[in-house]
Amino acid sequence: QVQLQESGPGLVKPSQTLSLTCTVSGGSITTSYYYWSWIRQPPGKGLEWMGAIRYSGSTYYSPSLKSRTSISRDTSKNQFTLQLSSVTPEDTAVYYCAREPEGWKATYDYWGQGTQVTVSS
Repeated sequence: QVQLQESGPGLVKPSQTLSLTCTVSGGSITTSYYYWSWIRQPPGKGLEWMGAIRYSGSTYYSPSLKSRTSISRDTSKNQFTLQLSSVTPEDTAVYYCAREPEGWKATYDYWGQGTQVTVSS
């Protein structure tokens, strides 16, 4: 059973960088053929895919967030990390990490429970 757990600060000040970590257990993030994704849901809005890191280490980003987003991984800890720079209150959301089997086209088989991040001074 694969489990994902998000961690990071719940409150970030405007203009700072938001950093979240997803710790994966029950499966390796280097195992073929999966994408490990970050998805968020602002209050009252739908889910927004932010980006992903493939089992190979390749990264992919939403065009609308690409200039502010970086996803990396630490294979020794079986973790992957999201960094979102220059945050504004519009980045307030519940942030999820999830696993997408290759070919499933934005369908995810495992999710973290989500973590609330509020951007406020």
